[in-house]
Amino acid sequence: MSVFNADKAPDPVGLYPHARQVGELLFLSGVGPREKGSKKIPGVELDDDGNIVSYDIEAQCHSVFNNVRAILEASDASWDDLVDVTVFLTNMKDDFATYNRIYAEYFASNQPCRTTVEVNSLPTPIAIELKCIAVVG
Repeated sequence: MSVFNADKAPDPVGLYPHARQVGELLFLSGVGPREKGSKKIPGVELDDDGNIVSYDIEAQCHSVFNNVRAILEASDASWDDLVDVTVFLTNMKDDFATYNRIYAEYFASNQPCRTTVEVNSLPTPIAIELKCIAVVG
């Protein structure tokens, strides 16, 4: 088994690697839209208590896809190696159409299996997180 951490992706919020390879499968830990080197989340405005005042799902989608790409590249994989993507959204009703449109831009040539699930919240004040599996080797 190999463990990978990407210099260009944000640090994990817990004790886990960005990715782990087992045989020809590469499993990515949950990836959110935070920016590397900061706690900043693109498009998110928080109040003084850390609660979300407003957010831009489009900015978060682009950021999370860029973070996934950075982790894949650090793991000697590519976007086209993705075979399964699980997407967690905190607001399916308001965000699904935008997310689905942006997803189609990024996955026009490679179309992995996909599951989209609505959740109450995520570990940081984000609206989207991806869990990915790629085939490498």
